[in-house]
Amino acid sequence: MDVKNINALFDQDLSVVNLGLESFAENLRNEDVKAVQVQWKPPAGGNREIALFLDKLEEIRGKIDIDAANKKAAEIINKGKPTLIDISTAGEAIPGYHKKLVLHAGPPVEWERMSGPTRGAVIGGLVYEGLAETYEAAEKLAASGEIEFAPCHHYAAVGPMAGIVTYSMPVWIFENKTYGNKSFATLNEGLGKVLRYGAYGDEVLEKLRWMDSVLAPVLKKALDLHGEIDIKNLIAQLLQMGDEGHNRNRAGTSLFIRELAPYIVLLDEPKEELSRVLKFMHENDHFFLNLSMPAAKCIVDAAAGIEGSSVITAMARNGTDFGIRISALGDRWFIAPATMVDGLYLPGFSADDAAPDIGDSVITETIGIGGFAMAAAPAIVKFVGGSPKDAVATTKRMYEITVTENDIFQIPALDFRGTPTAIDVIKVVETDILPAINTGIAHKEPGIGMVGAGLVKPPEKCFFDGFKAFVEKYSG
Repeated sequence: MDVKNINALFDQDLSVVNLGLESFAENLRNEDVKAVQVQWKPPAGGNREIALFLDKLEEIRGKIDIDAANKKAAEIINKGKPTLIDISTAGEAIPGYHKKLVLHAGPPVEWERMSGPTRGAVIGGLVYEGLAETYEAAEKLAASGEIEFAPCHHYAAVGPMAGIVTYSMPVWIFENKTYGNKSFATLNEGLGKVLRYGAYGDEVLEKLRWMDSVLAPVLKKALDLHGEIDIKNLIAQLLQMGDEGHNRNRAGTSLFIRELAPYIVLLDEPKEELSRVLKFMHENDHFFLNLSMPAAKCIVDAAAGIEGSSVITAMARNGTDFGIRISALGDRWFIAPATMVDGLYLPGFSADDAAPDIGDSVITETIGIGGFAMAAAPAIVKFVGGSPKDAVATTKRMYEITVTENDIFQIPALDFRGTPTAIDVIKVVETDILPAINTGIAHKEPGIGMVGAGLVKPPEKCFFDGFKAFVEKYSG
């Protein structure tokens, strides 16, 4: 182009496409210049090693149809029908359970590496189970090697926060009516000083024993009268009522009470006991969390083991590590150190008191609720921080890392668009967008309990390592 033609450019209206800082485009607009901002960043955040694996991925796509495999996984997730079928004890309901087996949240972790909340919950659980008479004896027993520790996920179970499950604890029993697999979870204790937050003591164990002797039997009898409950249908309803199914469960708990209350009042039990059961659920907004979690587990487990699928089938943390599983890679965990939660704290507590991210409750995000459905629950920001606008933006961002939209879980604020569903580890790596998670915060020391709630970014290393393993499997 000669000088004359170049100079002619300056006689025309300027239109700019900006790939840099957005402030450059804003400055131009302030001068009445047309400017379009392109939201672009290098894949994998510019990680050169991962960029090489992304190149290998293109070669793999010629060998296997990843998109078809992911579509299959997403269809399985959408078609799953998690149904509450019964209540029993862990020892009776969960295959392979024995009296010295203690399940915990997150990927595998040995006693020496357990976080404070997990240790505290183990200590309380061992005394509750009668395996130790004192808390000091329980701590010694836990460290002795006589107790077998395993992730809840290894037994088709999930547990919030520390996630401790022992032999005699009552558990919900779920069945995926579409695919036949089952899942399990304990009953929710409520907020405050409770075992799942690592608290132990006489008041904690007294509540657990009441749940075992009164709450669970009453609920089981009421469920027997009612019949099986389609929990997926309740989750779909709660999203229309301001819940997101992870950290806000007020509507879900209310819906569940409506299901069982007419049958609870028919039971031939002391009125005081029936009243206390109803009051306990009414005063515990998070009671439904321990129903949404096994429902999610029941749904997503059916999508595990699909050749060629890069869909994430589990995310979990234990206060020490954060781990994920990927459909095509089966039961293998990809683990990195758990991160800290950015949140709001209860009076008297601060970030200095907090344990790292903990709990299996992030299983909800794998099916498109929880942090992925925050746009449905604007009030959640009062609990975890941010604004309603942030909640909507978070949900919209999650569509970029998922395979599909849920055909049942819909968000009124987005014109009833289905929630972003089936997290694709490839998309997480390509976009450098991490799954959105909202969660509670436990005290870092055993025996204290809940100190706050907030939002957390999972460690990207889990997703990078899982992606590399996926590429290595199919590249030979």
